Amino acid sequence: MRYNKIRKMDISNGPGVRVSIFMQGCCFNCKNCFNPETHDFNGGKEFTDETIARVLDLGGKDFVQGLSILGGEPMHPKNIEGSGKLAKAFKEKYPDKSVWVWSGFLFETLKDKEGIKYIDVLVDGQFEEEKYSPVLKWKGSSNQRVIDVQKSLKENKIILYKD
Repeated sequence: MRYNKIRKMDISNGPGVRVSIFMQGCCFNCKNCFNPETHDFNGGKEFTDETIARVLDLGGKDFVQGLSILGGEPMHPKNIEGSGKLAKAFKEKYPDKSVWVWSGFLFETLKDKEGIKYIDVLVDGQFEEEKYSPVLKWKGSSNQRVIDVQKSLKENKIILYKD
């Protein structure tokens, strides 16, 4: 598994100041994706335990409200194990900070995966250029959903995230 980049102070991918990691590799290749450099599974850098340690270190600052995991596609079969391991480590170390994940895969196909239980918010669905709107909060196109994962798992139905 590989990752593209880590942002130590990201204010555009989730609420507040966050640490963000962009996983490398995506099978969707959505038209006009905002991050096409992350599509090649062979690009980027190797994702290791040291990568996780670095993210955990960056997440320890008082002003950091959480972790955002984007891509590429963090929930692709090639990436989901590492993304889940990172989310688990982050939630165990910082239980009061949130973990947000962006994925082209729908919640319904991810809800039984091991790593999902460490995610607070999932923005799901592939970006669709014809449904793009710059005023949408946390998502690029209107078909995407911003899901409160923990409430959705508990109630066994989709519960949308509310600020």
